[in-house]
Amino acid sequence: MAIILNLETATTNCSVSISNGDEVILLKENNAVNYSHSEQLHVFIKEVLQEASLSFSDLDAIAVSKGPGSYTGLRIGVSAAKGLCFSLDLPLISVPTLESMAHQVQLQEGELVIPVLDARRMEVYSAVFNHQYEEIRETRAEIIDENSFTDYASEHKVCVVGSGAEKCKEILGHSNFQFDASIVPSAKEMAPIAFEKYEKGQFEDVAYFEPYYLKDFVIQSKKKA
Repeated sequence: MAIILNLETATTNCSVSISNGDEVILLKENNAVNYSHSEQLHVFIKEVLQEASLSFSDLDAIAVSKGPGSYTGLRIGVSAAKGLCFSLDLPLISVPTLESMAHQVQLQEGELVIPVLDARRMEVYSAVFNHQYEEIRETRAEIIDENSFTDYASEHKVCVVGSGAEKCKEILGHSNFQFDASIVPSAKEMAPIAFEKYEKGQFEDVAYFEPYYLKDFVIQSKKKA
C-alpha cells in the first residue's frame, strides 16, 4: 500500500485527505463562500497527519487536483504540493478535478455523468464520463445553450453535477438530464485515482508541472457601434 497526501483546492472547497492505498484515512475540508485556502490548507495538512498519527516521513507521494478551476485556488494547491515534494523528495501525482467529481456519483450501467464547474456568464468547464468513470469526452470550456449535451441525453440518463449545474438546469430541457449543484471537488474522491496512478508510476515532473487552468478560452467579438 501507499500513504498519499491528497490536496484539493480547485474551487471554494479547501480539502485535504490522507489515504492508504485507495482508502481514505482522514479528511479535512471547508467549503467556504470566500476562498480560504491560503489560511487553511497547511493547517489541514498538519491536522490530518497528526490525527492519523503520521509524519511527513511516512508519506509515499503527494497528489494534487490539477484543474480546471479557480486560478488562485489551483496555484495555492499546486505550489504547496510541489514544495512538499521538493523538500521531502516525494513523487507528485496530478488528479483531474472533473474526474474526481465524477466519482462522487453512483451510476448504473449505461448512465453518464457530466461534471460542470461554473466559469463565467453561461460558460462552464466540463467533461463526460461513463458508468465506469472513463472519460468519453475530453475536458472543455464551453458556453451552455439548449443543444449542450443533448446527444448524450438522447440515449442515456445523464447526471449533470457541480457548481455549473444550476445554469445548465435553466437551459437544458431533456427529461434524461438530472442536476445536482451540491457536488464540489473533494480530496476524498482523489484517493482511488491517485493510488492507481501511484501503482502505474504516473508521476509529474515536479520542476515543470503546472495546473490545468483552461482560462481565457472564449474570445468575445466586439459589437459594432
